[in-house]
Amino acid sequence: MSATNAQWMSELPPKLWDIPLHHLSIPDQETEGSHDTMTYCLNKKSPISQNQSKLLQVLNKVFPCIIHPVILKWSTTQALNITEQLDAGIRYFDLRIAHMIDGSEKNLHFVHLIYTTALVEDTLTDISEWLQNHPKEVVILACRNFEGMTDELHQYLVTCIKNIFGKTLCPRGELLTLKQLWRHGYRVIVSYENESAVHSHKELWPGIPYWWGNKVKTDDLICFLESMKESGRPDELFVAGINLTENFQYIMAHPSGSLKKMTLPSLPYLDAWVQKQCPGPGTKCTNIIAGDFIGSDSFVSDVIALNQKLLIE
Repeated sequence: MSATNAQWMSELPPKLWDIPLHHLSIPDQETEGSHDTMTYCLNKKSPISQNQSKLLQVLNKVFPCIIHPVILKWSTTQALNITEQLDAGIRYFDLRIAHMIDGSEKNLHFVHLIYTTALVEDTLTDISEWLQNHPKEVVILACRNFEGMTDELHQYLVTCIKNIFGKTLCPRGELLTLKQLWRHGYRVIVSYENESAVHSHKELWPGIPYWWGNKVKTDDLICFLESMKESGRPDELFVAGINLTENFQYIMAHPSGSLKKMTLPSLPYLDAWVQKQCPGPGTKCTNIIAGDFIGSDSFVSDVIALNQKLLIE
């Protein structure tokens, strides 16, 4: 396996090229509540999301010099830009997309507590350019948690997706193996949490199930994930999130803290859970595993390494 994991899919043992994608172990850099692919491009001028609580919005207006820096620290989950995340081996991306009230007509941003500086179209273009240089890697883009999106903006976004990725978009249907995806020239699977758009465009897949614990404590999160495994895995792509999640009360009780400070001490325990997992079709098997602060430990390599268990007869 290469040091950067930039081509880990093509470097898998050939036997694994015939395993359906939803039975492989795939790293994600996390999501939900406390996390997002695009949080590396937040800055001090980033406005707060209109979807946040009225209390938080009022406090931010009354005490902006105090509240906004706190929100910024608790919003950031990634230090790596999109290309660096791809090079690190991330193949599933959580993209929460918003149109700012004060933005231009077609100005779409990413959002996690506050809006990012990155534009959606620019980021998708960066992903497409990276894929051109890595022709056997496959990415999964989860477009979700839409904020301020009209039907016209959904149509605009879907048009951007289709124009940027073109024939590399895998149409929804039976999930394929890596070998089959390569044969057809498919490099991108887009799940889109808007039923009308999915119904109208064969290039879009329904939203991918996500096991989100919404837990502050590590033990509680692991208990949640184990209980979900007992219920059985979905027979499709799905995500198990090992992300700790702050809430408003926790942030206000720890104003000098950050999501990174909360998460880093727990990484060894969460990594230990990851290393015990097994990909495959079994009811207790995992598929996509999402974690925060991917440059901080061996998370990505550990998730990729789980695929070696599929070689054991």
